[in-house]
Amino acid sequence: MISQTAEYALRAVVFLARQNDTPVTRIRISEEAMVSPDYLTRVMQLLADNGIVTIKRGPGGGYMLAPPKERLTVLDVISSVETLPRINQCPLGISEHQSLCPLHAKLDEATALVEQAFQDTLILDLITPPDTLPRAGKTGPCSFPPEHT
Repeated sequence: MISQTAEYALRAVVFLARQNDTPVTRIRISEEAMVSPDYLTRVMQLLADNGIVTIKRGPGGGYMLAPPKERLTVLDVISSVETLPRINQCPLGISEHQSLCPLHAKLDEATALVEQAFQDTLILDLITPPDTLPRAGKTGPCSFPPEHT
């Protein structure tokens, strides 16, 4: 449903959200989010360009979340690195199809529902234990790296 880049961006943001405004180096994020350092550089630049993270330079520097995790949504993160594909015209290029066929209309509706789910999910929801979540029906928390039992 989402690209590998969006997955990596979410991993990095979830990790940063746990750091309580403490700058974190690219290498540490790479290790914790299980993303190669070189690819993470590209992901973090996209996140910075779109206002999701800030970069503190110098000793003790690193990456931090820009918006508060209480307002940052999963859709904000995903949208900073990719566009969710919507179906606005016949994907087959059939000129006679002035509107979407029933199948493509349903597929676009499904994408809209996924997009809404991403919009309704805060990064805070992903890091907060379920019993302390302020919003009903959320499952929390995401953990990187995965905990092994």
